[in-house]
Amino acid sequence: MTSTLTPQPVHRAEPASAGAVPRRRTRVLALPEARWATAATVSFLLALPLQLTGAPAWTWGPLYALAYVTGGWEPGWEGLKALRERTLDVDLLMVVAALGAAAIGQVMDGALLIVIFATSGALEALATARTADSVRGLLDLAPATATRLAPDGSEQTVPVEELAVGDTVLVRPGERVGADGLVLDGTSEADQATITGEPLPVPKTRGDEVFAGTLNGTGALRVRVERDASDSVIARIVRMVQEASETKAPTQLFIEKVEQRYSLGMVAATLAVFLVPLAFGAQLTDALLRAMTFMIVASPCAVVLATMPPLLSAIANAGRHGVLVKSAVVMERIGQVDAVALDKTGTLTEGTPRVTDVRPLPGPGLSEDEVLTLAAAAERPSEHPLARAVVDAARERGLALPEAADFTSAPGVGVSAVVAGRTVAVGAPARLADGTPGPAAELEASGRTAVLVVVDGVPAGLLGIADRLRPDAAGTVASLARLTGAAPVLLTGDNERAAARLAAEAGVAEVRAGLLPQDKLAAVQEMTDAGRKVLVVGDGVNDAPALAAAHTGIAMGRAGSDLALETADAVIVRDELAAVPATVALSRRARTLVVQNLVIAGVFIAGLVVWDLAGDLPLPLGVAGHEGSTVLVGLNGLRLLRESAWRRATAEGSG
Repeated sequence: MTSTLTPQPVHRAEPASAGAVPRRRTRVLALPEARWATAATVSFLLALPLQLTGAPAWTWGPLYALAYVTGGWEPGWEGLKALRERTLDVDLLMVVAALGAAAIGQVMDGALLIVIFATSGALEALATARTADSVRGLLDLAPATATRLAPDGSEQTVPVEELAVGDTVLVRPGERVGADGLVLDGTSEADQATITGEPLPVPKTRGDEVFAGTLNGTGALRVRVERDASDSVIARIVRMVQEASETKAPTQLFIEKVEQRYSLGMVAATLAVFLVPLAFGAQLTDALLRAMTFMIVASPCAVVLATMPPLLSAIANAGRHGVLVKSAVVMERIGQVDAVALDKTGTLTEGTPRVTDVRPLPGPGLSEDEVLTLAAAAERPSEHPLARAVVDAARERGLALPEAADFTSAPGVGVSAVVAGRTVAVGAPARLADGTPGPAAELEASGRTAVLVVVDGVPAGLLGIADRLRPDAAGTVASLARLTGAAPVLLTGDNERAAARLAAEAGVAEVRAGLLPQDKLAAVQEMTDAGRKVLVVGDGVNDAPALAAAHTGIAMGRAGSDLALETADAVIVRDELAAVPATVALSRRARTLVVQNLVIAGVFIAGLVVWDLAGDLPLPLGVAGHEGSTVLVGLNGLRLLRESAWRRATAEGSG
């Protein structure tokens, strides 16, 4: 069962006292639905072995009764309230069927049905609570206070809610930006992956836009506030997630779509089976026995179990292979998708900048390893992501890095140091050289970030840095295109050149680059309005609105933000992109088994009902037939627990 997030006012948490860590995730047992479901499950698991080992009924009977009460009272009460509003739902019917099974001695079967429904309700409540937790905690990305500059230049520390459009704030190195605004003075770089998904810090200088919640780099910035805190990009993301979750169409399992008609029909038929023979002079006991038999054989137990075991087995099998699918409805929906929208950074790519090119320049006559060694030695004291990429590249080649002296760092320019008696500068080509070297322009045109290495004042080499495509990205794109019948679309906040390069390597034809979260959401809604059932795969805060609005959302788990993980319907825990098409194929296999089981259950129910109405069906034989069909469809659904089912899904997903 999927959940709809009910919008609530989102308030910034008060600053925690020293040493205190604010709790933002709802504990499982804090939910009453989870406590009741746990009590029902424990009671059932204690009673079952006692009954199967032949223990006296007084030992296991009360435990089963406790399972009925703890697991069934809430859906029963909700069903009675619905009945008062002249609506009959399948939850009440399940409780009645469970009580009917207990009345004729099938206590264990009724208790199992109660436990299944109680557990489903608890999972739905937990999913709703965790999503709400993530939305409420999102504003913690932005700092609670900011340094406002008065007209006389004095500094004031104020809550960000008090900032007004036109105020000037000071953002020191390493601080988070307190408000959306424009840079008035200073040079730095900002890590804004949470907003745009760009894997590399973006240079910021006078006239550039900055966003609340993004992390400032090594330089100080003076920023003019352009938006109120309630209208910042982060705040708008919160609202978009809430609105998308609220307006996302409520979903149901296949059988639940006909529950109202089935429920009404079964109740009416049971009453008719009881009252009509009485009207023609039948004995009360005989009429009651026939009606009870009818209610048992026509009850939807087998139909419910026809639906749940294949889906739950698929969920369990996917979970063993690193895919967390949050509910049976989600598993059913995944197989329905006919369009895919993919994020770039952290989804198609690894999400970490890496050195892709080392190009010595004529002049000093250094080799690739010498250029990389000098650059890495100079960059080693820096915490900049590009510096870490350079150092990691040198270590991967097994290069020994000499110690650097006189290290300095200039925001927006680069670093310099003395390495082995030589002065080495590493940074932006346009800042370190008179005119950007031609090879640097070629690297940047191909979507890479160019880094110039200058030795003793002479350009010695160029490094190309880019986010690396996942090894299984191209295969996954091809598999999803084959499964859905449409080529996936790339939706990214990164620049167009980098997006085009990655899309070409991955085999994605349609690219939409430079998108903010609201743009991604609009793209998904556009595809939905065109009649497509869209699967969105992403990992960041900026993907959360699109994940919430999509027919199905899947988040990459390793580097995924909390909001993306909670908003998505499924999570790829092991971060293996190839698991996405495998899960789609497994879902379609589960849907096939559901249809098979519904046919089997329908044939059994129809046959037993006809026998009871047209002949004289003994109650024990009716129960045996009913339970036999339940066991049969249950075993058929459990086939998806086998390892071969995942291998088959993987093969189907890979084509």
